[in-house]
Amino acid sequence: MDDASRDSAQSYAPDPRNDRVLVHVNGDLVPRDEARVSVFDAGFGLGDGVWEGLRLVRGRILSLEAHLDRLYEGANSIRLELMPRAELVAAIDALLAANGMEDGVHIRLMVTRGVKTTINQDPRFVRGGPTVVILAEWKQPNAALKARGLRLMTSAIRCSTPDVFDLRLNSHSRLNFIQALNQAIDMGADEALMLDDRGFVASCNSTNFFIVRGQELWTSDGACCFNGITRATVMRLWHEAGGVLREGNFTLAQTYAADEAFVTGTLGGITPVASIDGRALRGGVGGPVTRRVEAIYGDYVMG
Repeated sequence: MDDASRDSAQSYAPDPRNDRVLVHVNGDLVPRDEARVSVFDAGFGLGDGVWEGLRLVRGRILSLEAHLDRLYEGANSIRLELMPRAELVAAIDALLAANGMEDGVHIRLMVTRGVKTTINQDPRFVRGGPTVVILAEWKQPNAALKARGLRLMTSAIRCSTPDVFDLRLNSHSRLNFIQALNQAIDMGADEALMLDDRGFVASCNSTNFFIVRGQELWTSDGACCFNGITRATVMRLWHEAGGVLREGNFTLAQTYAADEAFVTGTLGGITPVASIDGRALRGGVGGPVTRRVEAIYGDYVMG
């Protein structure tokens, strides 16, 4: 990871152990540098597949069943036949055991339609079963970035609507979000804030977005944002703690007037926002409500 990528919402503390990890590739455990998929793979050629990001904390994969529900729902929606759930969980457990992993680990579970006789859109050209890759790495969130807070810039590229591309489908195809992030980076920001087709705030390019107004948490109506597992967990925990949550439409003007803001994601958990379009949050980085959310979520993570 170079110096520039340390400002990413996906940044993490470097760990030399990751140079020697084993990777699951279609049932085989191979050294990281030897992990390969075919150039005829539907995921490589077309982004045809689904994935999940999982976090291992003190021997427990957070929200495992919710992640698997999303994976299998997405696979079903694109007519991708997966192995039985118990078999997939056993493969994850075997990889973690082979790498000696028990804590502070991020797992990327990637499933594609598989190898095709030629690269085209037609799924009938697949010549075998799905390609399954499980990559586990030691990753701790970037503490310096959390202390500084993310700088967000609003992208001209919009989040898609469900009739165009349903973001509840955790697809490998991420080009529009990469374009949005490139815009943000070019403007000196760390992450892109993205609007929906009506101009309401939707999400960031790789994380879900919340603002704090008074003692209330606001987040989008969910129509055009990622079906984030951490987002759903934060919403549930905040509600159970007696907090007020408003899930609905709000504008950039309302966002600029927020007291605090933060993003959520599997790796980073809760990451405070420092500024939006050059405007500093008036409550500062990681204000009192954000800190309360962090504490509630931290208790959940530690079990």
